[in-house]
Amino acid sequence: MEFKAIVDAKARARADCAVVGMYERGDLSVGAGHIDSQIGGLIGKLHGSGDFAGKLGDTLLLPLPRGAASARVLLIGLGARSGFGRKQYRKALQAAAQALGRTGATDAVVYLTLEEVADLDTLYRARMVAEVFSVHAYKVPDLKTGTKPKAPRLTSVSVATDDSRDAKTAAAGLHTGAAVSSGVSLARDLANLPPNVCTPTYLGKRAQALAKQWPSITTKLFDERGIKALKMGAFLAVTQGSVQPPRLIVCEYRGAKKSVPPICLVGKGITFDSGGISLKDPPAMDEMKFDMSGAASVLGTLRAVAELRLPINLVVVIASCENMPSGGAVKPADIVTTLSGQTVEVLNTDAEGRLVLCDAITYSRRFKPATVVDVATLTGACIVALGNHFSAVMSNDDGLTQELLAAGVRADDRAWSMPIGDEYVDQLKSNFADIANVGGREGGACTAASFLWKFAKDLKWAHLDVAGTAWLGGANKGSTGRPVPLLVDFLLHRADAK
Repeated sequence: MEFKAIVDAKARARADCAVVGMYERGDLSVGAGHIDSQIGGLIGKLHGSGDFAGKLGDTLLLPLPRGAASARVLLIGLGARSGFGRKQYRKALQAAAQALGRTGATDAVVYLTLEEVADLDTLYRARMVAEVFSVHAYKVPDLKTGTKPKAPRLTSVSVATDDSRDAKTAAAGLHTGAAVSSGVSLARDLANLPPNVCTPTYLGKRAQALAKQWPSITTKLFDERGIKALKMGAFLAVTQGSVQPPRLIVCEYRGAKKSVPPICLVGKGITFDSGGISLKDPPAMDEMKFDMSGAASVLGTLRAVAELRLPINLVVVIASCENMPSGGAVKPADIVTTLSGQTVEVLNTDAEGRLVLCDAITYSRRFKPATVVDVATLTGACIVALGNHFSAVMSNDDGLTQELLAAGVRADDRAWSMPIGDEYVDQLKSNFADIANVGGREGGACTAASFLWKFAKDLKWAHLDVAGTAWLGGANKGSTGRPVPLLVDFLLHRADAK
């Protein structure tokens, strides 16, 4: 989809559809007011007649309005003017994208960007347009054999601004939103694919494809032999029950001088998690194809960063394999030696994410990173704690925690801070190894993060547990692409700070 910023403060641009709004007391948005004067006050009369209440998310299409420059006017309910903030603005845009998809319009002008929105400047108002319309246009890569739905007619969306200065700012916001959306789409595509297609080998090939597409990216793959040479014993323990070969995927993006320490994103890439010998219950086990969502999100973030050409250095490290039961699978009570040299007693083979991540975090040290952020669908306990609304942030650095939380707010990809500490590490004591991989039900998300903390000593590190946010179940089953928006916003602000 093409996105443009135009100067059109008087709502006179020619288009298939103009998107304007009305507040619930009948007040018209800026764009609606101008168009209302062009068509004889029709929009204003709708509220008084009871035909349109302005309730948030309501829509009404006015086809072929005489006197208007556009062929259609799509009226969106904006709710209470006093409460019109980022949440209400996003809901209005979502309603607009959905309603436009039911029309024959091929291009539209969104005049809602002329409104004052609490906590959103011109750049973020435009960015949100690109993100919302791109998400609505996304199609799951299904393997159905029936007739495919027709491509949406809407191919171009413009946002209206007051002057050329605002148009330049809005264009930058649209560019950012489109890049974020391309990253989200990549993450969703990878996670939505079936696990017999999206294997560790396939993930590696997609990472190589990014390097071919973007000269700023280089990709290196390690097969099982290479992983053994690195002595990643915890990673190898997880993969030993599967016939699918593992991959350690390392991508480097160069946007700054070589001397600038990189930011490192570490992704959990378990392309299917059966639980291993500690086999999961059958209900919803199909959703364990989403257990590589951490890997998908860091690859999506990498793509967005390359599109934005951010002046930073970024390293992506992905430990990818399957976790399967077999005669050769790792067993409860096995002890493995990690890349760091620490030993781990495996008490539960379904706590495999922390095993691959601890070796990947240790591997990231060779890049002398400024910051390491790992992303993983790590624990069901995180879903119990936060539901499907917030990702969890656990970190050994308060400043980094605040950076990630703020990025989540700006990107509407919220996260919540949860604790780590020696108290949780004490739950992981083992009589036979340096540490156990589980510590009981209590505080399960915190003990998992504290396990990783043991391998992140002296690093400026944070852990994002996205088990509750990376995908949806039920009738709307599918990947959400989170936390790509959060991560890209975090990196954008790191780049601005430099």
